[in-house]
Amino acid sequence: MRYLKKLVISAVVLLGVIMGLTALTAIAAEQMHVKSETDVAGDLGILQGDGNGLTTEYLNKSTTRFQAAIMFLRLKGLETEALAYSGMNNFKDASLVYKEGQAVLGYLKDHPELGWQGIGGDQFDPVSGITAQAYYKVLLEALGYKQGTDFEFAQALAFAEQKGLSKIASVGQVVNMNVATATVEALHASLKGSNKTLATVLSEKGILAANKLEVLTYKSLQLKKNDALGSYLADSKGMTLYYFTKDAADPNSCVDACLTKWPVYYDDQLMVPAGFQAADFSVLLRKDGKQQLMYKGWPLYYYAMDQAAGDTKGDAVGKLWYVIKPAAGIAIGTKADLGNFLTDTKGMTLYYYDKDTKGVSNCAGKCLEKWPLYNADHIAAPTGTNSADFGTIIRADGKKQTTYKGFPLYYWVDDKKMGDTTGQNVGNVWFVVDPATFSGTKAVNSSVKTSKSDQLGTYLVDANGMALYLFTKDKADVNACVGACIVNWPIFYDANLTVSSDLNGSDFGEFTRTDGTKQNTYKGWPLYYWIKDKNPGDTTGQNVGKVWFVLDPAKTEIR
Repeated sequence: MRYLKKLVISAVVLLGVIMGLTALTAIAAEQMHVKSETDVAGDLGILQGDGNGLTTEYLNKSTTRFQAAIMFLRLKGLETEALAYSGMNNFKDASLVYKEGQAVLGYLKDHPELGWQGIGGDQFDPVSGITAQAYYKVLLEALGYKQGTDFEFAQALAFAEQKGLSKIASVGQVVNMNVATATVEALHASLKGSNKTLATVLSEKGILAANKLEVLTYKSLQLKKNDALGSYLADSKGMTLYYFTKDAADPNSCVDACLTKWPVYYDDQLMVPAGFQAADFSVLLRKDGKQQLMYKGWPLYYYAMDQAAGDTKGDAVGKLWYVIKPAAGIAIGTKADLGNFLTDTKGMTLYYYDKDTKGVSNCAGKCLEKWPLYNADHIAAPTGTNSADFGTIIRADGKKQTTYKGFPLYYWVDDKKMGDTTGQNVGNVWFVVDPATFSGTKAVNSSVKTSKSDQLGTYLVDANGMALYLFTKDKADVNACVGACIVNWPIFYDANLTVSSDLNGSDFGEFTRTDGTKQNTYKGWPLYYWIKDKNPGDTTGQNVGKVWFVLDPAKTEIR
């Protein structure tokens, strides 16, 4: 992920015509500046990375006790002095950090009044991770509050919240991205017994460049969280922001009386949470001349009935208005002729294939060139849509694909922009997904069907997409696999066997094994599973011992 750099949207960003629709009015009328908390921390020199800057890898690393100590010294203006320390006294485990870092640990040991005396036994434990509670203790002491005098460690989070520090309070194990968030938060806070902020004091000491502090005056977008909705986007005062599903088709869908209930949101200088990307923010110049901030192409609104920070009364109103969930993976669009339909977070329409069966994709090869698969590692579904209805399958080609109610989701290659639905009813088998009415495809989920992979071509699978195999030694004796063999290669049997339309039912049969159990056959070959196949699409049994193979219907000879 590329983290936010300064975003400058020029006087005219885009003016064009949506093919077959209305004139697009996404125009930025003046410059807009966006920075993430990680950018701010980096630009100010508060967070410095590990030699390669604030890379994604660095920002997602766990923060150690040693790093927390460095941050404390930096915020107290003592880092340079600590790095120059030349005393010989040190912690026994100081060798766990680099040479200059060992000087820092020696400095801390030689200055017990700073409160960094390790974990006992003359050990500092420099490489262990820290909690949010521990890092807020660091920030409180940087602000002049002392543990044991102003607060106890057990109450550090509650005391920090009283001082306006709470953004990472719910985080368990802290990573460097969280450090950026909490530290920038602390720069806004006043020192104990003073009306000066930490940023002002550090600027006066020459630690922060005064000409870089303007960004701290930017309004902040926040990630709020509650048990019902998870994480959602709010403005600097904690007022919830929403998107309108009809905006997928036309970003000016809310007009007149609608705007009275749903006022637009706009700020031209924004500090956004760590990890957000500049390209996700733009400005809509509405037909009424007002400017409106857009996130991932969705215009942002308030709800007039929300009266206090944290109110989310607008969520799911009319099944058209929803909170913004940045990590949702899924959003909802609306068109007059289609009703509601699933999209990704950028409003690109998702489709199902009516020839797919539950848990199995029958679109492969050239099909996927036209219908690229959709996959999201995490789904936080809009209200009214059950997150449990979303899942993941492992395709026959080994790739992951997100499913809805067990059925794979796809894009359509000819959809070019947010709200396009040109894939609807293509070939009478591709359709948008209305989350309220979709219950599955017309395809029969047969006991045996075919799947495809680039490596193996077409092969037989069961109803759940698990590969079926033949044993070449069965050519001489259908009971060749016994004992430990059957443990590793469980038999396949369905008393009410059904097969997909591309297979010939007469090719299937059954027989009774010498142990009395029944087993299905294909063209006379007994069918087996392989114990090491764990997911649909796994074919790890292929060519095991040069005697086990998947069954290609076109290539399997009659036994």
